[in-house]
Amino acid sequence: MGEFNEKKSTCGTVCLKYLLFTFNCCFWLAGLAVMAVGIWTLALKSDYISLLASGTYLATAYILVVAGVVVMVTGFLGCCATFKERRNLLRLYFILLLIIFLLEIVAGVLAYVYYQQLNSELKENLKDTMTKRYHQPGHEGVTSAVDKLQQEFRCCGSNNSQDWRDSVWIHSGEAGGRVVPDSCCKTVVAHCGHRDHASNIYKVEGGCITKLETFIQEHLRVIGAVGIGIACVQVFGMIFTCCLYKSLKLEHY
Repeated sequence: MGEFNEKKSTCGTVCLKYLLFTFNCCFWLAGLAVMAVGIWTLALKSDYISLLASGTYLATAYILVVAGVVVMVTGFLGCCATFKERRNLLRLYFILLLIIFLLEIVAGVLAYVYYQQLNSELKENLKDTMTKRYHQPGHEGVTSAVDKLQQEFRCCGSNNSQDWRDSVWIHSGEAGGRVVPDSCCKTVVAHCGHRDHASNIYKVEGGCITKLETFIQEHLRVIGAVGIGIACVQVFGMIFTCCLYKSLKLEHY
């Protein structure tokens, strides 16, 4: 009877080992996905970060990159801990899983909170940013972001093209008599911003603020879903780790 129980315990341990190994493989790939989403946000979708007053959007992306790197390292550690059956490595693995879990929950919560605050932030700050920093010394990033925003989303001004009447640049000699930036034009050529007629520039209801809000909200949904989704999967990893740890403890006796 004792031999049967011992075999049963060993069989259970082997099953748990392979379950945890399979989880680690999936977990490693998930870490790669998390890191990829963070890098994608920073590298390809960060053009408009200079137009945002808050650093929350940037912070969520950095958290995902860090979490992704730690996930990949942790996945490798998990494989070592599983097949070497080292309880001290399993403890470290569990702690790292817990830290990553908390990081991803934080990223998801930040994305959700910022999602709720985005509309009011853009209404309060976007017009000032566009009219006071466009083509001003030291704000080349804002200038580039505004031009790309207006061309990519086919809009002009924060709320409408009339916003540019309050622009520091428009009132300066550097504007060369333009009433809107050239990036407002449907066909961009030098000095096309002299005319603000609907046949020449984009006149979109809601202006660029609506377009930018929709764009960022879409990416916040992706960041939040990835962070919380992977965090939920990790719960199973922690459960498997606890079960294997307990099984190894029993075998020592």
